[in-house]
Amino acid sequence: MNKNMQISERGICRLKQFEGCVKINNRHVIYDDATGQHVPNDTPLPPGATIGYGHLITPGQDFTRGLTEEQATKLLQSDLTQAQDVVRHNVHTKLTQYQYDALVILAFNIGAGAFRKSTVLKYLNVPGFVSKKYPTLMSAWLSWCNSGGRTVPGLLHRRRQEWEMFINQ
Repeated sequence: MNKNMQISERGICRLKQFEGCVKINNRHVIYDDATGQHVPNDTPLPPGATIGYGHLITPGQDFTRGLTEEQATKLLQSDLTQAQDVVRHNVHTKLTQYQYDALVILAFNIGAGAFRKSTVLKYLNVPGFVSKKYPTLMSAWLSWCNSGGRTVPGLLHRRRQEWEMFINQ
């Protein structure tokens, strides 16, 4: 049902807002995802070194010259492939565009593997499903707000905004 859906421009704009970025002189620069602080070119990259809109830098990638806005957007669109694929191929109920966008944004943030195993996906695919731990789809969605065993207020805020997007457009 959702096999040909694509994230909308509105969805990409929302994702950019959620992910944020760090720019210097109007160029995207490398930053530490945990702190949001710029990582100067002459220092080793910390775990979680990121550029653009949530692109986790992998060994061998060189972003010392930074990125233009156009390059950062293209990188985000490329990074979205896995999140879109996991939603398209694993959600078996019909979705509206804004529901699809919200699910892709969630999958992008938590990862395809976590999304595939999530209670959110069970709620979407199994009529009448109820979890004892997360009694509603909303509670399952909002549960993705922890890091290191603790609730992260920024993640909880993001999950609430994604949920509103999912239910309200």
